Amino acid sequence: MSKEDGGSAAEKLTFLLIGAGIGATLALLFAPKSGRELRGDIADLSRKGLDAAGEGARQIGERANDLYDTSRGKVSEIYGSAREKVATGADYMTDIAGRQKDQLSAAIEAGKQAYKEEKRKSSAAVEGQEA
Repeated sequence: MSKEDGGSAAEKLTFLLIGAGIGATLALLFAPKSGRELRGDIADLSRKGLDAAGEGARQIGERANDLYDTSRGKVSEIYGSAREKVATGADYMTDIAGRQKDQLSAAIEAGKQAYKEEKRKSSAAVEGQEA
């Protein structure tokens, strides 16, 4: 519920029950009945009020459990989805790193070969000048 509603459902239910109890008690006190009848009526209304409060509390508890279960399911779903995306991203990055490693190894090997070839050529040129 929003703040514009003026309070939660539990607060509204509490105020309703309190108001009903006070109104019923006042009605009984000013009604022309004997003391025994009045006490019996008050006891009956008190039992009914407690039963209504208990039923309201039970319903609120059930609703809270339902909301908890729904929220828990959604969080589990989101967590599973996020976990899957992270795993996919990690696999992708591992693949990219492997390819980069292969390319870097090939570049180093090509550099070594080029160095050896240039060294061989310069050695041959030096020998050719000496002869």
